[in-house]
Amino acid sequence: MKRRIFIIEDDVTIQTQLKNLLSGSGYEAAAATDFSEVIRQLKAFSPHLVLLDIKLPGSSGFEICSQIRAFSDMPIVFVTGSNTDMDELNSIMLGGDAFITKPYNTAILLAKIDSLLRRACASGHAEVLTWKGADLHLESSSIEYNGQKAELTKNEVKILYYLFQNAGKICSRGDIVDFLWDSRLYVDDNALSVNITRIREKLAAIGLRDFIRTKHRQGYTL
Repeated sequence: MKRRIFIIEDDVTIQTQLKNLLSGSGYEAAAATDFSEVIRQLKAFSPHLVLLDIKLPGSSGFEICSQIRAFSDMPIVFVTGSNTDMDELNSIMLGGDAFITKPYNTAILLAKIDSLLRRACASGHAEVLTWKGADLHLESSSIEYNGQKAELTKNEVKILYYLFQNAGKICSRGDIVDFLWDSRLYVDDNALSVNITRIREKLAAIGLRDFIRTKHRQGYTL
């Protein structure tokens, strides 16, 4: 399942550049088109993260940040040409998670986005990921299929989170272990095998047999 990122930027050229950058990096991106209806458009898209400029038609980025914080704790990254210390301080005080000035370094921007999305997942951000009829509930650490539910350990939900995030792709054992280490969950190669076996048993118990497939000498895939 792709992460969705909503862009609130009135410069059409920059807006297009950001959409192309994000789409090319595996994200689903959309941008505000009516700045009198930004919050409505944002809610309709239901993003996992927002890129927000400060100087906008109508409401400022600061006002929009405050409005978002009234109903969501999703990560907000200010990407702006307003680069004074006061602008950065205001963005932090109002609930922004990062402040990046234009012209931005694309590698740094993507790294910050990835870091914030990982942190949101690791902190138990309420979310449900779906693949082939199975719902992975991050907040409750459980997986549900056809009305049946299995409870998961912290390691198990993180492993499944990574597989759901890369559904349809082959995930190497090394990449999964690295992801868990980055999330401060200390799992080596042997422990990964044990966790995968336990996950498969829990999945089979709720009717999800062969949900995780092994690719010989390559890794795992959903």
